[in-house]
Order: sequence, then structure tokens, then C-alpha cells
Amino acid sequence: MQVMKWSVIALAVAAGTTQMAVASSQSESKGFIEDTSFDIFTRALYFNRDFRNGDGNVADANKASGFKSGYREEFGLGVRLLLESGFTQGTVGVGFDAHSLSSVKLDSGRGRQGTGQFAVTDEGRPDDTQTEVGGAIKFRVSDTVLKHGNMFTASPVFSTDDSRILPEVATGTQIVSNEIEGLELNAGRFTALSSQTATGRDVNDNAPLTSTNLVGANYQFTENFSAGYHYADTEDYWKKHYINANYTIPLSDDQSLNFDLNAYRTKSQEKELGDKVDNKLWSLAGAYNFGAHTVTLAYQQSSGETAYNYGVDGGGTVWVANATTSEFWSEDEKSAQVRYDIDMESYGVPGLSFMARYISGWNVTSAAGTDGKEHELGLQARYVIQEGAAKDLSFRVAHNLTRADRVAAAGPSNARDGDVNEVRIFIDYPLDVL
Repeated sequence: MQVMKWSVIALAVAAGTTQMAVASSQSESKGFIEDTSFDIFTRALYFNRDFRNGDGNVADANKASGFKSGYREEFGLGVRLLLESGFTQGTVGVGFDAHSLSSVKLDSGRGRQGTGQFAVTDEGRPDDTQTEVGGAIKFRVSDTVLKHGNMFTASPVFSTDDSRILPEVATGTQIVSNEIEGLELNAGRFTALSSQTATGRDVNDNAPLTSTNLVGANYQFTENFSAGYHYADTEDYWKKHYINANYTIPLSDDQSLNFDLNAYRTKSQEKELGDKVDNKLWSLAGAYNFGAHTVTLAYQQSSGETAYNYGVDGGGTVWVANATTSEFWSEDEKSAQVRYDIDMESYGVPGLSFMARYISGWNVTSAAGTDGKEHELGLQARYVIQEGAAKDLSFRVAHNLTRADRVAAAGPSNARDGDVNEVRIFIDYPLDVL
């Protein structure tokens, strides 16, 4: 799931443009060893979900809800070792990337599991530990990089998810080119996708990824305007088109307006392993930045014969404004968001920030009826240590309250009883070893 991913395309294209300003990346290669980096990223995540109407993990025929408990609570630690070599010098540079992903269960149980942090044993208990290793070989010519193997992806039509203690990992081939100033081109083919519990290459054994072929282009037209188009064909599931436009209007040195449009067109292929999909999903968000403050208003709409669908093509493949906890992409659903962010650096506390948002969804169609309604309140506080031995260590606390009526709760974006309280506490520590 992705939350407010606007400006990502603009930033990516800007990075490529900067890279080309002096010379090609390959001509400036210092060497295979000299440009190697090794990073250790540690994440501790406490996560609880309280299903107020009783949806849970352990069946109990004596309960009205059919479950023993509606409370899920887990705490885990993940460690990622990330090695990225440099490229050999010459016309064609060669290198490789490697990773190791490990997690440790700190607290969970059969009656409380289900937050998506750990694999589950045949007895229904969360695994104590999980480990996955992988790597990719890469080639570079000028400003074009070809990579084959295991990798993390961030395409709006095929995006690996990083919302738990470990990320998803995709297996395949991808090429990214920044040869033309301001233009980024990418294409790829992926044939497997690991889950965030890092125990295998298929996210869903009943509906595994067969293959996804994708192409995309992002272009920085001006300093303040960028746009992109991406397309993916996920075999046996659906074809997905995506467009983005991002425009910033500077008003003064510390004030600006930003507008971000995201839109998907998804249609299944009549031989789908998953459910039928025929959906149009779009969002438009406007943000007013003034000093330390940002006020955002967003509107999102889902239309067509079904709800939006994603997951087999990456758990992060939903780059729209209201893709938060409830996601708000059920069939026929319309939703609106108001959000406020503040950066406390201007008030003498660098590294501290707060966010509050409220989203209301209506007009939901589901198996339970029509005109369903739901809403969500989200609060977040984050602090990043600015200096010293623990520099870049961050603490983030997120609290969400979601409420939905009977119709909205039956929609695929919820798949639960309608009322949920949720708390997540992230402790992230990135360490650059090389």
C-alpha cells in the first residue's frame, strides 16, 4: 500500500537530469570496488489492529462474529544487509547487487497473529525467524542500466511493498535509461515476487505471479512540471495503464502550490487467475505549502464494473492520493481527503514532524448493497535524530481509526468488519558501512 506518492516521478526524473548534466554515469565510474556501498538497515515494528466488530484469527462458533478475538498484535525486528557494487570501468560497466533480509519475532501468538509481519506455520503460529537472500547482476552503458535478478522496484504499475519489517522482492529483468536530459525510460519483465515474510518467491500460492511485462516513461518538461505514462501486462490477470502529471506553482520563497494527478485503467484478460477487474481509478491532490506547514486537499474516484485490484503485481502498486489504510478504491467509490503536515524545524526542533488527515468515502458498491460509506482518521508523529552516533535513527508513531458501514465493509478494499483501530510504531536505523 502506498500513501501520498506524489512527486516521486518528478524527483526521479530530476535525479536523472542532474546525473546527465556533466557527463555520463559510466564515463565517471571509479571502479567496481571504489564505488561499492554496503548498508545495514534495521527496522523494529510494533503493530496492533483491533477489529471492533470481532473479525479475528481463531474460529469460535459460540461467538456472534464467529471468531474468538478481534485483536491482532505483533512486534518484530528486521535486518537488511544491502551490498551494491560499483561498475567496472570502460564502455560497458559490470557490477552486482546482493541482499540478505532477516526478521525475528519479538512478540506474537496464534491468537494475535495476522498483521502480515511473519510467516505462519502449519499449526497457525507465527515463525520465530525468517531469512531470504538474493542478488542481481547489472550492466551499464553511458546512462543506461540493465539489471537481472532479485531487486526492489518502484514503478506505479509494479511496485514492491515496504510497509512491514521486511520488503517484498521482485525477480526479473529491468532496464532504466536516462540518456536524454529530462527523460527517463524503463522497461522490464518480472516472473516472481516474494512476500514480506521472506519465505518464498510467490506472494500468493493460490494466485501466483506468472509474469509482468512493463514499460514506462517520465519527462521533466520544465523545472515545475513533469508527467509520466506506464503500462503493464500481468499475464493471466490484467493489463494496467497509469498516467501522472505533477505541477508546482511557486508563490514566494516559502510558499507554493502543488497539483498531482494520478490515474489507472485496469482490465482483466478473461483468463484471470484472480477476480474479474474492469476499473478506472484516479485522484487529484492539491497542496499549499507555506513555511513549515502543508495543507492538502484530495479527491479520488473509482468507477467501472469492479473495484481496483493489485497485489500480485506488487503490494505497493496503488499510487493514488487516498491509498491509506482503507484505500478507498471499492467499486463506484468516491472519497475526499483533508491533510495537514507541519515540520517543527522552523520552531527549533529539527527532525520532528506531525501529520493529521481525514478521509471520507461514499457511494460504495459491494456484494452487500450500494451507497456504502466509510471514513478514516490518521495521526502521525515522526522524529529523526540529526547528529551524533545515532544520526538518522528515526521513530514514527501512526494511529488510524477506520469506520465503515455494512456495505463498505464488504468491499474488497476492506475485507473485514467495518470498524478498526490501528497503531504502528516504527523504529528505523539506516547505517552506511561503506
